[in-house]
Amino acid sequence: MAPSKVWFTDLRVRSSQNLLKKLENLVIKAGIETIDFNKKLVALKIHFGEPGNMAYLRPNFAGRIVKFLKSKQAIPFLTDSNTLYYGRRSNAPSHLEAAFENGYNPLATDCPVIIADGVKGTEYREIEVNLELTKSAKIGSAVADADIVISLTHFKGHEMTGFGGTLKNIGMGAASVGGKLFLHSGASPKIVQRNCTGCRMCEKNCAHDAVHVGKDKIARIDYKKCVGCGQCIAVCQYDAAQVVWQNSSELVSKKVSEYAYAVLKDKPSFHISFIMDVSPDCDCYGFNDYPLVPDIGIAASFDPVALDKACADMVTAAPALPGSRICQGHDGNDLKGADKFSLTHPDTHWLSGLEHAEKIGLGNLSYDLITV
Repeated sequence: MAPSKVWFTDLRVRSSQNLLKKLENLVIKAGIETIDFNKKLVALKIHFGEPGNMAYLRPNFAGRIVKFLKSKQAIPFLTDSNTLYYGRRSNAPSHLEAAFENGYNPLATDCPVIIADGVKGTEYREIEVNLELTKSAKIGSAVADADIVISLTHFKGHEMTGFGGTLKNIGMGAASVGGKLFLHSGASPKIVQRNCTGCRMCEKNCAHDAVHVGKDKIARIDYKKCVGCGQCIAVCQYDAAQVVWQNSSELVSKKVSEYAYAVLKDKPSFHISFIMDVSPDCDCYGFNDYPLVPDIGIAASFDPVALDKACADMVTAAPALPGSRICQGHDGNDLKGADKFSLTHPDTHWLSGLEHAEKIGLGNLSYDLITV
């Protein structure tokens, strides 16, 4: 199989060409105009960011792509699906408020915002794929019903899949709440009792009534109710709620790839990844830590697998930022060539998801990087 093409531009600008112009030039050079957008419904799949997190993509980038699409007579809309855990994005009204607060609103982007899986995360289409782990995928109806999918991804670390890239944005991000239950079902958490203070944050934030604090002020999980969403891990301030990794990272990554396959099945797609503010963790948190590496650039491709691999390789090749989570006791240049995501989350296996994606025919790990 011939290598896929991944197009790349750095973040250097001049007075006649700002980043928004560079973005538009990048996607045109990458061939986005070969897609017939005329009168087509185009889902722009974006993570709107949990309020309080400042690493999410600036809505200006989405606005520029919207402007380009409208010049091609497309009918674009911005979309994401609800979260499985409690938070500002677990139902459509709150999710829309969070998106608007972060600048993803019609005034800023000249584009409607639609929560893909409805008010409570129950609006989805079942897409049959008959893959190794997924027979049919529950995809938010707004994404499933779109004629074309374009993803705009903030490339960053992730505590479950190593990094959050295009496949994660599409596969996990377009899944309905029921789909997310399936994707997380191989990753049940545990409570390390010696760390538990009985603060009840896990109990209060469990959407499935699976965690309860006993009279001894120790939290315990009812695994008959637990769906493995990880919210208890996200809210625990004492490292008492922890992931039982084993093979869960590899399993979730493979499932995410299969869900991404379902999202893109039988429809045109194009993908853009922003390798900037590469925070250690997902934008689902209401905070973001210091970036792992300096800002690198923007990449685009028709192949989501090649795009994720290229972005991961560029982060690997970059020096670490002094003061970042992985740079304690190191000079940043010491970590050039080091796998930053494995250093950040040692129990994750990000490559397994990409290898599985290639195996099921979603894309190609081999790529040619073309600088614009």
